[in-house]
Amino acid sequence: MAALRIAPAVAGAFPDALIAVVTATGLRGHEPWPDTIAALDDLEQQLAAGTWAPADESDPRIEAWHTAYRSFGTNPRRIRPSVDALGRRMAKKGALPRINPSVDSYNAVSVRHGLPAGAFDLDHVTGDVEIRYADGAEEFTPLGEPDTTENPKPGEIIYTDSTGVLTRHWNHRDAHRTRVTEASTRVVFVLETLHATRDGHLLKTAAEELQGLLLPHTEQTHVYDLGPEQPEVTT
Repeated sequence: MAALRIAPAVAGAFPDALIAVVTATGLRGHEPWPDTIAALDDLEQQLAAGTWAPADESDPRIEAWHTAYRSFGTNPRRIRPSVDALGRRMAKKGALPRINPSVDSYNAVSVRHGLPAGAFDLDHVTGDVEIRYADGAEEFTPLGEPDTTENPKPGEIIYTDSTGVLTRHWNHRDAHRTRVTEASTRVVFVLETLHATRDGHLLKTAAEELQGLLLPHTEQTHVYDLGPEQPEVTT
């Protein structure tokens, strides 16, 4: 069992933040996920037809993350929130990347609803996970760069466990150690909003949609809410 918590300082700075925590155990990432393939295809067809487009930085959902990034010293046009970067990539290329079923599922849900999403392989997480301000001494190895070590800047918001940083700049980039692969069987997914009052319904819909994509390929899945009013959940 692992706990996920949001530090009091972060909860105080972002009092309307809300994170949907979706857990899955017994995931079967090596089998076909037709519903996820269909979700990706549907988004790409809508984009090609001009009936839908990913949220960009003029959208209030993305604009809120840009403001948050600036508040902890990150330039969001150089280091973009994950949903912003994913949406820009899709708008440019006309397609979403295919990584593996679990990642493809949360990418599809993220870009459809304009909400940042990520995931951690719980078998590679040590201790509890906390969203907090960095002190600058933490270490981070970026996804896809196992020989690289970075130190977040003091004051940057990070996800971290007892070993190191899991995500830099709140949701910009995940760590290599806890990356989700086809072999991952215990995974925690997160979907995030900074304005639950306005977008809480979107977050709920997105979490249900993600859970629906996971259900045929997992033994068990649950959804929890994490935020200032519920600053800790145990998965």
